[in-house]
Amino acid sequence: MPKKESEGFALAPENYKLIAIGFLIVILGFILMAGGKSEDPKVFDPAIFSFRRITLAPLVVLFGFLFEIWAIMKKPAGEKKDDLAE
Repeated sequence: MPKKESEGFALAPENYKLIAIGFLIVILGFILMAGGKSEDPKVFDPAIFSFRRITLAPLVVLFGFLFEIWAIMKKPAGEKKDDLAE
């Protein structure tokens, strides 16, 4: 007898929570990139090349996107491999 297709959302509530966390990580990375504005546009301010803006922030954003992919692909804790095969 064919199994009844499950109704509802494509992902489990746990996945949506993890996606929201990943989104917040990406936002944090963009916040870390902000700043470095010079008071006078004619004067160069080397603060735009700080470790936080050039290295840390892009790594945080990259981690956030990788976390998003993992959050989407993660199987819920109660789901078995056999349930997906049938």
